[in-house]
Amino acid sequence: MNERDTRLDDEADRPLGDRVRAAPGPALVWLAGLALLVLLEAPFYLEGLFSAVSGALGALPGDPGADLAAGVSAAFAEVPHLLSRDLIPNRGYRDGSQWQGTFLGLEPMLAWLVRFVLVYAYVAVLLGWLWYGYVLFRRHYRAADWTPTDDVVDRLRSHRWGQFGLLVVVAFLVLAVFAPVASPTTYEENIEAPYSHQLQYFDEDAGAVETTTIGDANLGSASRGGGDSNVGLWSYDDFGRFHPAGTLTNGKDLFTFLAYGARVSLFIGVGSMALAGVLAAALALLTAYYKGVADLAVILTSDSVQAMPALLLLILASVVFRNTWIAGLYNGAVLFILLFALIRWPGLWRAVRGPALQVAEQEWIDAAKSYGQRPSVIMRKHMAPYILGYLLIYASLTLGGVIISVAALSFLGLGITAPTPEWGRAIDMGQPYIASQSWHISLIPGVMITLVVTGFNALGDGIRDAIDPQSEGAEGGRTAAAAGGGGG
Repeated sequence: MNERDTRLDDEADRPLGDRVRAAPGPALVWLAGLALLVLLEAPFYLEGLFSAVSGALGALPGDPGADLAAGVSAAFAEVPHLLSRDLIPNRGYRDGSQWQGTFLGLEPMLAWLVRFVLVYAYVAVLLGWLWYGYVLFRRHYRAADWTPTDDVVDRLRSHRWGQFGLLVVVAFLVLAVFAPVASPTTYEENIEAPYSHQLQYFDEDAGAVETTTIGDANLGSASRGGGDSNVGLWSYDDFGRFHPAGTLTNGKDLFTFLAYGARVSLFIGVGSMALAGVLAAALALLTAYYKGVADLAVILTSDSVQAMPALLLLILASVVFRNTWIAGLYNGAVLFILLFALIRWPGLWRAVRGPALQVAEQEWIDAAKSYGQRPSVIMRKHMAPYILGYLLIYASLTLGGVIISVAALSFLGLGITAPTPEWGRAIDMGQPYIASQSWHISLIPGVMITLVVTGFNALGDGIRDAIDPQSEGAEGGRTAAAAGGGGG
């Protein structure tokens, strides 16, 4: 063994903490940069965290601590941050000569654009910094010069279809997470309680600044055809409010509706796939380890679930549970998470059953058994890591189908209940006006659903080809996977 190999072996034996302490400079610089990026938006993150805690506690009997968490969230909402709506306001009025109340006196369109671009620029810098941290780890602190992960990353970096999917998914996630600052108006004003908030606008006929409720302003800004009954793309209404995607039939801002609707779709999609994934992984490990009767029982159960018509089951469950307490959790979102997890776990289980059976036959599993390790330890430590990559691939390919299904149910009036926004309900609202100047109400959310589903399918295809270069997609079957990955 040469001197270099001896040095690498010595490095591999040293804990990561010792390697960092031996050369702390790069790690400290990176951590300082990350801390700065997080602190710039810390009030926003804490507001969202305590708001989620308040919602979760409010679903419990007696609302234990929900009011306290809501109060803490409201307190953080008042603290300015980099992307704060108070720091970069886009709500104002024109006094006849210039705009008042907007960022630097810019017109609302430009003020909103500044904040919207800053949101995506901030996320781009944050993601770039995280990638730089991974590069620093490989360069300074990883013991091995090469790991199989390097090949996976390199293949994904050259996978254009997968990169397209990653770009679309990141854009969707940013819109959902940063909806409160990316939207031209707020959820409370636009959707929840428009008659509880007021706005000022310049009345050209009176030549003075007037005050009205946002609810009344929405009634005068509704899109229901053409002429004066339409506020289309990239336009202002009569009250000086800028609408990037136009308005809905009730006059509410469509872009804000879509941004918060992205949160609902993301919550249901990720929640159901996480729950279905945990169930599928657990059953795959159990059936691969014990085989025999356990495997047969799960096969029969999964076949029974898959034999049921999924859409009819969802419609039936929506009607049966409509007036129950579980349907009231996040206006039905939690119910749909449970339903989609129940419907989707058999497909995920079948996808990872083969890899689980394959790893169960490996020599290291027999060695672990001979050393007397408990089955739960063997499955958790030696088998689960092998199937997690496959589970991630098929979950990402399936998530798009969940988003389409939720939108379809909302279109039929059986999905998420109002006032919680959901893309399918926007399509339903704009259906009578698709052939008029108000075509944007249905077309824009429809295009977004198609784009997001395609993005998740493309990302899953790219991850699959990166992990398994011998897969069908790596040899040219990417288009087929994109077309059918999220269906069902």
